[in-house]
Amino acid sequence: MRIENSFIPVRGVGEATERKLWRRGITHWEEFKPGVVGETTSERIQSFIDDASAALSDGNARFFANTVPGQHQWRLYENFDADACFFDIETTGLSQHSDAVTTVSIHQGESTRTFVNDDDPVVGEVLTREAIEDTINSAPLLVTFNGKRFDVPFLESALDMEIDRPHVDLMYPCKQLGLSGGLKPIERELGIDRGEPDITGKDAVRLWREYERGDDDALTTLVSYNRDDTVNLKRLMDHVAEALHQNVFASVCQG
Repeated sequence: MRIENSFIPVRGVGEATERKLWRRGITHWEEFKPGVVGETTSERIQSFIDDASAALSDGNARFFANTVPGQHQWRLYENFDADACFFDIETTGLSQHSDAVTTVSIHQGESTRTFVNDDDPVVGEVLTREAIEDTINSAPLLVTFNGKRFDVPFLESALDMEIDRPHVDLMYPCKQLGLSGGLKPIERELGIDRGEPDITGKDAVRLWREYERGDDDALTTLVSYNRDDTVNLKRLMDHVAEALHQNVFASVCQG
């Protein structure tokens, strides 16, 4: 589902009105004609279409992050998927105040980069504030799993920075599809496999400690695990976007 199919950002247009428009064949901004809804609502819709079309032409994802209701933010994905930034962090614990970030993996386009909290890591790149700002804070859209509650605030605290980008946290649209639990159980339920043997968050902490004691192979395993998380985030986002497209949009238009 593309942003251009959406009318719900307009003040006074809820899900019921949006579905009404779709059922009447107005499934895209270009198909909107005044008179299908009341005069005031029609004026608001046309004004939104004018502003939104300009924002989309400019690649301004922030406009839509500010106008599309939170539970519908997944609709931004298809328009910005080419440059979307999928990222995941590993840490020494759960407290952003007393624990440290160990690795940050970022998948964007066809490439995956991993930043390691070490001045000279045997694998990956050196983790710095500048490196993260150049990647995460330049992306039009971020995609994480539980990133709004964990990854983003943890990284902001660790690097003394602000991450302020449009953000789809997959934990919430997954719940809309009845998919609950952590990332790994959801992957298994959907048949999304991993290239490496599955390990847990506790294993990630152990591997980092082993690397600190001189085991370079432990870091290689940790980085591979962290990278798999980000690659699978894209696979999960693709699945979620398509499933919600069918549930929210296609089912109404075809009904």
